[in-house]
Amino acid sequence: MNTRYFVRAIGALAAAALCGVTPALAAVKLITLPPRERVEIQLDNPQATLAEEERIVPLAAGVNDVVFAWANAQIAKDSIQFRCLSDPEHIKVLSVSYPPGENALTWQVSATQAGSARVRISYIIGQLDKSFAYRAVAAANEKSLTLWQYVQLHNRSNEEFGVAGMWAGFGERFERPIGIAETRQLLSARFDNVPIRKTYTASLSEFGYLDAGKQQLRIPMHYVLKNDRDHGLGAFPLMFGKARIYQDDGHGTTAFLGEDWAGFTPRDDELKLALGVAKDIVVKRTIDQRRQDRVLGNLFDYDVVVKYAIENFKDEPVTLDIAESMRALRAEIRGDTGRDVEWELVSDATLAEHFDAVKSTADRLLFHVDLPPRGEDDKAALQTHTLHVKIKNEW
Repeated sequence: MNTRYFVRAIGALAAAALCGVTPALAAVKLITLPPRERVEIQLDNPQATLAEEERIVPLAAGVNDVVFAWANAQIAKDSIQFRCLSDPEHIKVLSVSYPPGENALTWQVSATQAGSARVRISYIIGQLDKSFAYRAVAAANEKSLTLWQYVQLHNRSNEEFGVAGMWAGFGERFERPIGIAETRQLLSARFDNVPIRKTYTASLSEFGYLDAGKQQLRIPMHYVLKNDRDHGLGAFPLMFGKARIYQDDGHGTTAFLGEDWAGFTPRDDELKLALGVAKDIVVKRTIDQRRQDRVLGNLFDYDVVVKYAIENFKDEPVTLDIAESMRALRAEIRGDTGRDVEWELVSDATLAEHFDAVKSTADRLLFHVDLPPRGEDDKAALQTHTLHVKIKNEW
């Protein structure tokens, strides 16, 4: 399908017809579709795609009917706009009408003199949209990576646009042909030497158990990137999309580490890319104390101590992030009440000195524990840490 429109010159010729001239002598002039001179596709809005096309249209002096029609395309009829670019002072739209039951509309356009006019027709079109994809290649030392961002254009609109300019809402404009029923992947940005942190996280509420019988937690690994100028990013938000993650093996090739969905990441926020589960960091979590203290009547405080037994079997030291959800901990010791949790961190436990007050929230407590590498005998030093909290004013 191609959009099409025609122009009927009804100025001087129509007047001649009213004076008795035979209509068969071209009283109505029908002009076939002129080729598109320029097409722009705006992909910045996630809910709608704006198409703008420019054409050279021959107009007669007087009033012209410009008919715009389409088939098998999801064009929002009330979004279609007609503008004259070459002589807007003397070429104006007088009215617009919509034939019932048809994918068409007619503009009445007045022109002070005959000639060709450059016009722009814009409309919202469905089934022409985008998604994002990423390729990340980490350095062999896992201290930095190169990030490629791609825009994937999906054209299911049954319309062929030819060479079109496109803008995704950020970055540079790019120009490519858009064919019918085509998906095209376009490189929109590349970022080199982006600093990264490799993290290991123990969080029962987020990631569960690796072995529930042994109370051993699952320890996922992530590359963490900061989307700001200091880390080579920050030019625009990073959009949601599938990320494929690789690592330079130091021999000129890359090893595939896995896939993850990169979440929407505003400027100055952090993007986490999942790498799988660490099997060489062992964390066993147990409830070491659960005491119910009456406050008044049916009002109680719960005094809770959580114990973590940690072993690092890696050859290098790492930092382990330990996260606890207060709502999940309350549900674990007494069931979920649906209310917000009132809690107090008690400083006599070992994790208190590793507390991250900046990244912790009203529900999620975060701690960072440094783990030494395993010894020369391949044995890991056992570290035991405790978290002591009071869950207050429960009934």
